[in-house]
Amino acid sequence: MTRLIGRTAIITGVSREGGIGAAICRAFAMEGANIFFTHLYNYELMHYPNNAELQWPDRFAEELRQWNVQAAHMNLDLAASGAAHQLMETVRQMIGLPTILVNNAAYSVDTDFRQLNEDIIDAHCAVNIRGTFMLSAEFARMLEAEQQMHSTTYKGRIINFTSGQGKAPMPGNLAYAATKGAISVFTESLAAELASLHITVNAIDPGPTDTGWMSDDVKQALLPQFPMGRIGLPEDAARLTTFLASEDSQWITGQIIHSRGGF
Repeated sequence: MTRLIGRTAIITGVSREGGIGAAICRAFAMEGANIFFTHLYNYELMHYPNNAELQWPDRFAEELRQWNVQAAHMNLDLAASGAAHQLMETVRQMIGLPTILVNNAAYSVDTDFRQLNEDIIDAHCAVNIRGTFMLSAEFARMLEAEQQMHSTTYKGRIINFTSGQGKAPMPGNLAYAATKGAISVFTESLAAELASLHITVNAIDPGPTDTGWMSDDVKQALLPQFPMGRIGLPEDAARLTTFLASEDSQWITGQIIHSRGGF
């Protein structure tokens, strides 16, 4: 399939073999897109020590190149000042003008009102809000400058990942839920701003997804809530993301799509 052939896509938060980010990279590469992905080893080591592997991104890039596309990556902390500009310039130099941005990276630490403090709030805001906002703005400014310079329309796609905070309360996950809610509001307003530039902006809520974090007990508790009889997989999110990145979705913007298998 070649729905994304010749396009260059940025996917953030690709640090694990079984994650949503990796599934999106594979789906995009199969459709012909050149891939640039980011990862953050220290975060994985802290939160997923059994899966953290320093050399995995190199091996994964080689895997993506088997689809005859370009693939590159960088270790990047989206909470760092200037990270968004640094990423855009690096992608431009290494692969070319990006026209697809998938804001998949997220910071998440379970916290209830007893544990909530300033540092936890700031850490969530730095990645989930500031990181997503600035990457989207830098991406849009780059495409706008290219359009003005070459008098050519570069159709862009921004695809954000949010959570189920708009469907039901998420007790014990206060900072994460609140910052993901901000992404939903940002998506809707940014879509209106960028429509004249032919850049669509949408968000996906994939629901509970088995990316390796679920214990058997968690799976047993969640499964009855899925009327389709199974728990969500990374490939489910990847299929929808690929559609939103393609020309088939050109009339869809400003939407928060709850792709949760009826959960």
